[in-house]
Parts: sequence; C-alpha cells; structure tokens
Amino acid sequence: MQSIDSLHDFFVRTGAEVKLYHLGRRVEPCPLDTLRELEQDERPWPAPWQGQARLAMVFRVGDLDDPLIWFLALPLDEQGMLDPAPRDAFLQRLLETLGRNVEGLGREDSSGIDNLMKDNPLAFTPSTTFQAMLHARASHDLDQPASQHLEPVEAYLEGQQALDWRALGLQGLADFASRMDTDQQKRLADTLPTLPDEVLVSLCYCLEHVAIGDELADALRQRGEKAAETGDIEGFCACVRAVSGAEATWVGDWYDALLADTEACGPDLLAAMAGRGWHHLEDGQRLPRFLLRLAEEPRADFTAVARDLALIPRLRLPVLMTLRDAEPASAIGRRLAGLSR
Repeated sequence: MQSIDSLHDFFVRTGAEVKLYHLGRRVEPCPLDTLRELEQDERPWPAPWQGQARLAMVFRVGDLDDPLIWFLALPLDEQGMLDPAPRDAFLQRLLETLGRNVEGLGREDSSGIDNLMKDNPLAFTPSTTFQAMLHARASHDLDQPASQHLEPVEAYLEGQQALDWRALGLQGLADFASRMDTDQQKRLADTLPTLPDEVLVSLCYCLEHVAIGDELADALRQRGEKAAETGDIEGFCACVRAVSGAEATWVGDWYDALLADTEACGPDLLAAMAGRGWHHLEDGQRLPRFLLRLAEEPRADFTAVARDLALIPRLRLPVLMTLRDAEPASAIGRRLAGLSR
C-alpha cells in the first residue's frame, strides 16, 4: 500500500468527494491540483493571507451522508512555500485516527475524522461573513438549495416586498451574492442608492467575493463616494472592497483616482485595496503609487502590508523592485531606513 504523505494523497487515496475553497483573501474555489503543487514544492501558494494558506475542505468520505468541513491554515515560509512540519503532524494524527488503512473506508472508520479539528493548531474559525459565503458557494456547487433566508432577501433587494431590513439574515445576503444573475445585478444597481447603510455594508462584504458587472460596480462607486462625502468611512471602504470582482480596467480607473487623492488614502482604504483588490495592484504605475501612499500614511502598518503583498507570487517581484528602487529621501525610503535601525 502506498504511503500517504500529503493532504492531497489523503483525498485521492480515500476516493473522497472533495471541494476546496480559498479562505484567505476571498472565498473562491481552489482546484485540488493547487494543493498538490503546494505540498510537492512545485509552486508557492497563489493567495496567501498573513503568511498562511487558508483553506476550507468540504468533503464526503466513506459512507458519510453529510459532508465534513475542515478549516485549515497551513503555514507558509517567506517564499510562500509550505512549511511542512505542522502539516505532517496533522497527517500523522489523521492516519492514527483511521488506523492507517484508508482503502475501503466505511462509516465506522470515518466516524473519528470530524473530531480531528479539536485542539488542532492548524484549525481556525473563519469570520461570520466568510462562513456564510462558504456555505452559499458550497451549496451552489453541490447542487443543493440555498438557505431559507434567500427568498426574503431577493424580495427586499429587488423592491418586490417592503420588509424590515433588520429581519434580513447574513446567510440570505451571501446566497443572493453567490447566485445572482445579470438581471438581478441590474435591479440591485437600481436599488443600491436607497439601501440602509447597515444593509449596504453587509451586502458589500458578500459581494467582494464574487464577480460583478460594470453597472453594479458603477452604482457601488457612486454610493461609496457619497459615503466618503458624509464621513462614512466604513460604507466607503465596503464599496471599495465590493468592486474588487469587477472588470480590471474599471476597478483600476477608480483605484487610480483614489490613489491620486492624498486625503482619501487613509489606512482603512489602503487595507481594503490590499486585502480584497490586490490583483488590481498588478500594474507598473499603480503598485508603486499604492506603496508610496502606504508609506506616507503614519497610521498604516507599512511593513506588514508590504510583506503580505510580497508573499503573493504575482506581486512579489514588483513589490521588491519598488522597495529596492525607492529613493532614500522618499516616504518609502524613510520607512525602510526605520526598519534597519
């Protein structure tokens, strides 16, 4: 019998029905091959978050009726590659639980798997919004119905029924964001200007995980700019986060306008761009401008944000080159000089 040396091996050898989801920067599907490439040191993790590869593993194994869910945060090194020791310790515990015989795994053999997260140093608890979006995405991907909260949310957001917005559930908003079609996006764009602030923010925290069209993105920009004018920083940044799934040119134009406004570039806005819109920073002019604004903002943790961006494979070289080429007298140069003292 072949040995099981990785999580990928475990899922393949057990014949598990498995779906993986990124839980770092966005809730989005993760191909099983991406995990294999990480575990075999073939590629760095594509979407690291705070030095970890954060994953949800939704799977059925053996005769289990309901899928199990593992939330694992795999430590990464400075190159974004796997630190294998914690993973190996978890695998050893997993194999001991199964008695090392994973072939022909049945209900009795798999009964202890769901207890592996207890006292597990790799386990973590995602935020409430991430959990809601994971449930929404996984239910959709597994051809299961949405939660019972979806119907009232659809009726409210599309103006079909007047409801007390406080009765809307976060899970319903997540289901709506995950399943909305083009027509629903257009109707949401029409409704967006009148949404209560509390609904807007919760909805935006769901929309930031999905692709959206230009019409809805434009409505979010208008609502965000209105929020900024009234001093509603939370609403403004929520809209900035929500448009991260829009078309690259459209988002880039707004980011450029925001980065050109030194007064707008507070720590919350910069965190929103780096945390959810990192892929829109892959631009020869936008990334240096972003890092400059980050260095100029005294309330921002320049080192932590720059390091986190540098762990993203597509941004690593551009970030390092920008830091290397910074003039000593520039804001970036002064930040770097402070680190060396």
